[in-house]
Amino acid sequence: MIIQNDFSLTGADGKLIIGDITFEDKNPNTPLVLFVHGFKGFKDWGAHNLVARYFAANGYRYVKFNLSHSGVPADLPTDVTDLEAFANNTVSKELFDINAVLDFIEKAYGKETEVNLIGHSRGGGLAIIEAANDLRIKKLITWSAISSFDSLWKKEQELEWKKTGKIYVTNARTKEQMPLNVTLLEDLEENAETLNIVNAAKRINIPWLIIHGDDDVNVPFKHAQLLADTNPNSRITKIEGANHVYGASHPFENETLPPLLFKVCEKCLTFLGE
Repeated sequence: MIIQNDFSLTGADGKLIIGDITFEDKNPNTPLVLFVHGFKGFKDWGAHNLVARYFAANGYRYVKFNLSHSGVPADLPTDVTDLEAFANNTVSKELFDINAVLDFIEKAYGKETEVNLIGHSRGGGLAIIEAANDLRIKKLITWSAISSFDSLWKKEQELEWKKTGKIYVTNARTKEQMPLNVTLLEDLEENAETLNIVNAAKRINIPWLIIHGDDDVNVPFKHAQLLADTNPNSRITKIEGANHVYGASHPFENETLPPLLFKVCEKCLTFLGE
């Protein structure tokens, strides 16, 4: 039987991280997969719970969580509605949260537990930095990963951003204007060296699988190519005809994984089993 247990931790600025662990009850000492969601994403977005069940059915403990400033409140986990928290997010806060979850995993399951990291989109960028700096990560998988954090807005917006202290991004699904405070930009500028994804990619010395759809309009395939070229030990897999989310959507009503996302999960399972 597949079980999902919830947990909560203190994240950046004392804000709450809520997460869950999906596993098969007859397999207590299984290796672990930690999933990091992307920008405007969250742990219960789209088909993420079906992905968790897929990994659990195949012998993994699957941990996913909402970054503390994702803007998804604990009492309404189905969408980004806390726009104040969303606006106050920075990349450094997100890395703080990932470390907090890794500490929690270590305490709960012991240092011997194998931890593999999967990051999607901006979460892929975070996962690359984490894997370059944290010896607890055994293998790295990135899905549709960005190669720089400033690829999420236009360069010409930065001047206005510094002047007004805020810019807005559109939620494609709800058409809502979502604020981003200038602290996000300042964090990237102040920590330019630490938060450089390409530099971190050069230092990855664990097995790394780069997965990317060739029909991704949000983060074009060239990002994957750049990351792969940066680290010759990585392995790149192109998913033909796949968009940024491999055919998933939110809310996702189907009982089974979208075919392209299923293919992604299969490729991950093969890679983790090597």
